[in-house]
Amino acid sequence: MCKPDAVERGLVGEIIRRIEITGLKFSRIEMRVVDEATAKAHYAEHEGKSFFGELIEFITRSPVVVCEVTGPENTWEIVRKIMGSTNPASAAPGTIRGDLANSISANLVHGSDSAESAARELANFFPSR
Repeated sequence: MCKPDAVERGLVGEIIRRIEITGLKFSRIEMRVVDEATAKAHYAEHEGKSFFGELIEFITRSPVVVCEVTGPENTWEIVRKIMGSTNPASAAPGTIRGDLANSISANLVHGSDSAESAARELANFFPSR
């Protein structure tokens, strides 16, 4: 997912380019505003934490670009390496976050952390497909 800050800063094309040059493919891609129910389902593991409300407010503030990236069995792992560490200050140069992000709370992208999470998140964002 290209988060609101990526869309607002005009970085969606660059983010997609960085994923595509690895040979991975986009099988679904859609720009949309995330509603509160979808946001809460997406961040369910953080419910009850002090920053939960901020997560919901951030992800629903403006459009995101949700994507399904396809490739080898470990595609989710490849995408996470391309994204870089969650905290841009410790993300390696050459990664999306290392090169382009400037805040841990607004770090441009989200990628699933396992094949199981990818299946759950895709069903959350693309329920009718």
